[in-house]
Amino acid sequence: MHKIYLIFFISFCFHNLYSQNRSDIVIGKKDSIHSKILNETREIWIHFPEEHANAALQSRKYPVLYLLDGNSHFHSVVGMVKQLSKSTICPKMIIVGIPNTNRTRDLTPTKPTKVPHYLSRLKVENSGGGDAFISFIEKELIPYIDKMYATESYRMFIGHSLGGLTVINTLIQKPELFNAYVAIDPSMWWNDKNLLQKIKKTTFNERYDNKKLFLAIANTMGKNMDTITVKKDTSYTTRHIRAILELHSLLKKDPLNKLSYKGKYYKNDSHGSVPLIAEYDALRYIFDFYQLHITTQDLIDKENDILNKVKNYYTKLSKEFQREIKPKRYYIEDLANQLMEVQQFKKAEQFFKLNITNYPNDFYVYSSLGDFYILTGNKEKAIESFKKSNSIYKNSYATAQLKKLQEE
Repeated sequence: MHKIYLIFFISFCFHNLYSQNRSDIVIGKKDSIHSKILNETREIWIHFPEEHANAALQSRKYPVLYLLDGNSHFHSVVGMVKQLSKSTICPKMIIVGIPNTNRTRDLTPTKPTKVPHYLSRLKVENSGGGDAFISFIEKELIPYIDKMYATESYRMFIGHSLGGLTVINTLIQKPELFNAYVAIDPSMWWNDKNLLQKIKKTTFNERYDNKKLFLAIANTMGKNMDTITVKKDTSYTTRHIRAILELHSLLKKDPLNKLSYKGKYYKNDSHGSVPLIAEYDALRYIFDFYQLHITTQDLIDKENDILNKVKNYYTKLSKEFQREIKPKRYYIEDLANQLMEVQQFKKAEQFFKLNITNYPNDFYVYSSLGDFYILTGNKEKAIESFKKSNSIYKNSYATAQLKKLQEE
């Protein structure tokens, strides 16, 4: 009897140990929203940075990436953003994947007046609901995401194929909805290039200021063609790439455009393979302003105005995200310490003072400046800094440093 209990107890312990050590790898969650505009409940897939749920970091907000065909591209985009944000190539983002219910209806802006035989599989009788779908995103989905999650006002919109057509249609109809648009091999041929004709009459004026578009063009033509010769072709098989190349020519030719644009042709990628590499390139292009490069040469060069380089970077960042963004206190302090290591004391002092400018009510930044003055032999200013630190918050470190300085 004792042996049975012992076996049971050991099995129980192993089961608990296994359960405790096993955890699921979770990259997001499923949510849903009922749309009055579309008259249906829409499932949405949400990824948010791990620290989003941390109560201590609840003041932190994130840009939002809205992703069409969410069930197809969600995993790859989440993985890419997580990886690139670790290298500060792009920011951490909330990602909203939008799976389909009626793809042709939602992702086409118009209903074809004539229905060619090759469109039979798309069920074009249900097409042309694109404007209602954009309205759903604008009036229901975005407000819901902003209410439920810690969002920035900065938004990005990605779509592939018919989804890319929707991205372009949104850019033309409602440019203010998103800051950045990514159209991956979009179906610009739809309805005899109806949207393309509309773009020809569009002026990319002040409404497009600070807006970016990345256009990916896959290789969907025959073996004996290139991007020049294919434009002369009239066959059905090349209609897709010819329409995209026409769009590319329209967007790149006008140097007065307010829209910031980049198009890229992927010779070695098909319509199906292009999304992954295009999403990577798009993130690199759209967030080209995000990475701050401080080199060793920046630190040691006496003529280099590193302070203005940092200030200008955060001014640009604030402009892109349309809110004031200050450098983190620990980042500026780290730069100051690096400058001290290379004997650039005057510049180091400027960075310690920058922290005070940005965080005037933080006792810690005054103590850091006090430590700097101790190391550089300025007792009077060190005492002044520690007194200021204590006046904001009576702390043991500043008190101890003051006592030591006053006893010398």
